[in-house]
Amino acid sequence: MKATSTPQAGRDLAVTATLAQLLERLEHSPTPIGAEQYRSVVLHLVHEFEDVAGGAELGPLLDRFPAAAELYENLHYQHAGLCRSALEPAMSAELAARQAIERARAGSATPPGSIV
Repeated sequence: MKATSTPQAGRDLAVTATLAQLLERLEHSPTPIGAEQYRSVVLHLVHEFEDVAGGAELGPLLDRFPAAAELYENLHYQHAGLCRSALEPAMSAELAARQAIERARAGSATPPGSIV
């Protein structure tokens, strides 16, 4: 019989916190980290995120460890988008992208060889 993993509310986040802290240390390490070691930590953290339910306990942990928060956000992007990103920088980035697209469109309407 195959055991299934279901998220558990109120589950102790000690392992998740330890892996998040380790990932943060790897992200900011002054010495090069082997790809296999980095990948191993990320995969373990992904499995932990699969086993914990999001909620009040998980939020502060993700606030404390930005690398883990980014991983969590990427894992849940299809359902929640950039749910942990601050709204103001995201809106500013979107506005800047729209303005760049408009400038590019306006520039392409200029006949070749003309000076803008």
